[in-house]
Amino acid sequence: MSLSIRNQLAGTVTAVTPGEAMATVRVRLSGGQDLTAAITRDAADELSLAAGTAVRALVKSTEIALATGRVDGLSIRNRLPGTVTAVTAGEAMASVRVAVEGAELTAAITREAADDLSLSVGAPVVALVKSTEVSLATT
Repeated sequence: MSLSIRNQLAGTVTAVTPGEAMATVRVRLSGGQDLTAAITRDAADELSLAAGTAVRALVKSTEIALATGRVDGLSIRNRLPGTVTAVTAGEAMASVRVAVEGAELTAAITREAADDLSLSVGAPVVALVKSTEVSLATT
């Protein structure tokens, strides 16, 4: 199956915490970072997720926010430090590629935000992703 989702990160499940309707799944990415996905409990059961399960974390580029420094006081758990490798700006939107340890992410942000953050190749950034925006696929 081919997907339009550019951000596909390989990893291994390290923990599953089932809740009434949702489950949180901790994934250790191939680069060593930890990522949390909040998915339905039914999905976690159907995928037979358990510690040691190989997965691919999927995140749409529109669901990635970028920060140029440390962010405190924020509920977003997934914070992946990286370096800008490319910026393609249009009139309204910009596509920003970010190298994180072991992978590359693409973030779709407004052109205004890219300009305000002075994003350019080589700039350090932190990619922020809400756990509810991470989907998982077994490999």
